[in-house]
Amino acid sequence: MDGTDLEVMKTCKRWLGDGQRVFLVTVVKTWGSAPRPSGSMLCIRHDGAVVGSVSGGCIEDDLIEKVRRGRVTYKAPSIEKYGITADEAHRFGLPCGGTIELVVEPLAAKSRMAELLDRVESGQLVTRSIDLSTGTVHLRKSERVDTFRYHPQWLVTLHGPRYRMLVIGAGQLSRYMSSIAVGLGYNVTVCDPRDEYVVEWDIAGTRLVRSMPDDIVIEMGLDERCAVVALTHDPKLDDLALMEALKTPAFYVGALGSRRNNAARRERLKEFDLDDFQLGRLRGPAGIYIGSRTPPEIAISILAEVTAAKNHVHVPDGIRVLGAKQARDLDATVELCTT
Repeated sequence: MDGTDLEVMKTCKRWLGDGQRVFLVTVVKTWGSAPRPSGSMLCIRHDGAVVGSVSGGCIEDDLIEKVRRGRVTYKAPSIEKYGITADEAHRFGLPCGGTIELVVEPLAAKSRMAELLDRVESGQLVTRSIDLSTGTVHLRKSERVDTFRYHPQWLVTLHGPRYRMLVIGAGQLSRYMSSIAVGLGYNVTVCDPRDEYVVEWDIAGTRLVRSMPDDIVIEMGLDERCAVVALTHDPKLDDLALMEALKTPAFYVGALGSRRNNAARRERLKEFDLDDFQLGRLRGPAGIYIGSRTPPEIAISILAEVTAAKNHVHVPDGIRVLGAKQARDLDATVELCTT
């Protein structure tokens, strides 16, 4: 679940608590180049106020108008389709050939939004199943293998901290990393046993632990929805945590540092019981090369690479920090030799 979806759920709960009439709109099926993936959510109040997104804006405008004019039923969920024809695709700003199908759900006590949000905010992963003929909702604790499912009679959505991030170190860079990661929907744990770094830690939405990093890696039971980023520059903290993390299915394991420091780190890690495949999973220096120099820029660089890995997007070596800097140095050498 990303930060936008959590905001949608919080808004739904607040509006319902205020006695407002509210609709929850969920993208359930797309064809072609639709702007938002299945599972994306939008909350619409009876007066047209909205939070969230299901498109670039034009579909939202049409839905708002329908709600304001009372053209959407409050009795049970309904289905809306956009982009069926080329004219509609053009009208609603969908890319050529794009089509989107939505479930528009009138919320009430039986929707169980307050209970769903309470569970999610307590750290649970929750499956929400809705009978589309009646609007009746069932909630259950979910397994991480559960996925979004849609059938004309029912809709199953997954909510909660599906992705976790472990940040090793609580320094300045970690503050920016953690803040942005929370906004991206990660359940963020920051690990640092050093007193001088944790005394002022105050990043909302994160969990701070004082254990040794390798212990917390084992304790968290990292799975394929986890990312680990080591930021301390201290081998006593980073190396053992990386050693344990590289043995897990975590989708991203990266470490900050210069090319020289990362080369030295790889040599040290070879002394542990890691095979070539495990060692090859280490992203270091972490990040995509964007010329970053300041802590917030470096955080963006690293999180861009994390996001690509999460979304199964291949990042060419030439734009990773290591490859880009090597290419830059080579170009400089060639230029020097030809002048």
